[in-house]
Amino acid sequence: MSLSTHALDTSTGAPASGLAYLLTDAAGAVLATGTTDDDGRAPELGGVEIGAGVYRLHFDTGAYQRSKGLRGFYPEAVVCFEVTDPAAHHHVPLILSPFGYSTYRGS
Repeated sequence: MSLSTHALDTSTGAPASGLAYLLTDAAGAVLATGTTDDDGRAPELGGVEIGAGVYRLHFDTGAYQRSKGLRGFYPEAVVCFEVTDPAAHHHVPLILSPFGYSTYRGS
């Protein structure tokens, strides 16, 4: 199974580069950590092997926004998702601004 994410900052209209993230399993075990690259992507996730189950991507939106001189409302965005087909690719994007965030099942 492959996993990817792409973080976009709608307040700047650009990728959210430098956004720290953490991938955990249902038990809370840390599977990967990193920071998004200049394109808002997390290349470290490409090497993570995960099977069927529930996972969480935690994004440190508070630190990201402070680094941009912004003060936001959500200090963290957590995206919980379930993998039912371990052979499929799972893309979990994040769209954020200082006062909101959203996600969807990407391709």
